[in-house]
Amino acid sequence: MPRRSPLVIGHRGAPGYRPEHSRSSYELALAMGVDAVEPDVVATKDGVLVLRHENEISGTTDVADHPEFAARRTTKKIDGVSLTGWFTEDFTWPELSTLRTRERLPKIRRSSATFDDAQPILRLVDLLDLVREGSNEYGREIGIVLEIKHATYFERIGLDLVPLIERDLRAAGWAGGELPLIIEAFESTVLLRLKKAGIVASFIYLIEATGRPFDLVASLGRAAPSYAEAVTPRGLDRLVGAVDGISVNKKMLLASDSTLVSDAHACGLRVFTWTCRPENSFLSARFRGAGGKAAFGDYESEWGVIARTGVDGVFVDHPDLGVAFFRG
Repeated sequence: MPRRSPLVIGHRGAPGYRPEHSRSSYELALAMGVDAVEPDVVATKDGVLVLRHENEISGTTDVADHPEFAARRTTKKIDGVSLTGWFTEDFTWPELSTLRTRERLPKIRRSSATFDDAQPILRLVDLLDLVREGSNEYGREIGIVLEIKHATYFERIGLDLVPLIERDLRAAGWAGGELPLIIEAFESTVLLRLKKAGIVASFIYLIEATGRPFDLVASLGRAAPSYAEAVTPRGLDRLVGAVDGISVNKKMLLASDSTLVSDAHACGLRVFTWTCRPENSFLSARFRGAGGKAAFGDYESEWGVIARTGVDGVFVDHPDLGVAFFRG
């Protein structure tokens, strides 16, 4: 059954205030009252799962300032897109642990950027322990929404994420259903494999507003279905039994004629959406205000449209604002 108010999920912690995926970002999100936090996981050369938005880390760490790693800069094709920079899979964990986190959007989040170069990269196991401890400290159940990044790519280079995720979840006591765990990915095949492995979680299929999932492109080529096809009534029917819900780009809920949430609920699927942010830079045009990209626009009106769809979960960058609005 849909909740009366959606789950409020700290998207990479509280990145409106601290560099994303840093310890202080997650600690602040827990203190601000989130229901869950959302880490993104990628792998190192030696099979350690680390928390980064992408496996390319030049925009979120100080790696470019380390002369000992200058030769690691390279160009790769990730999910069909050519990227130049430094990649987690070219580093061991001891090497990555010498780097420090940085704000990914310094022109928009200047205050957060003042915390640059102060904190190391976290591993998944670090966050699993942090959230368990936070649940005990605050006296409430706090969950994790674990996003798997580039599963097909990593598998092709010999770093299959499925056994690595299973290893860390089981070792930390997060695999058996004792703690609230949601696993999400833009690639449905990795979700199905983890489900088959016996990980007790809710499995959520991430849906972009455009494009096609890379795992299906890799296996089917031009015959791969689009994300848009997955959210048609027929597409939603096909997801029943395979996943527990979908998580969609908020653009898909802001369309005036959207029936996506009610359609999914009619199939018994939960619906999450991303990402609720207050800055003009991220708001739909009709909700932007004065003051430039970094200023807050009329985010409450945009969030109101989203809330009225009956969505089950929202990802937020400013957990205090998200908790105040969606639970108010």
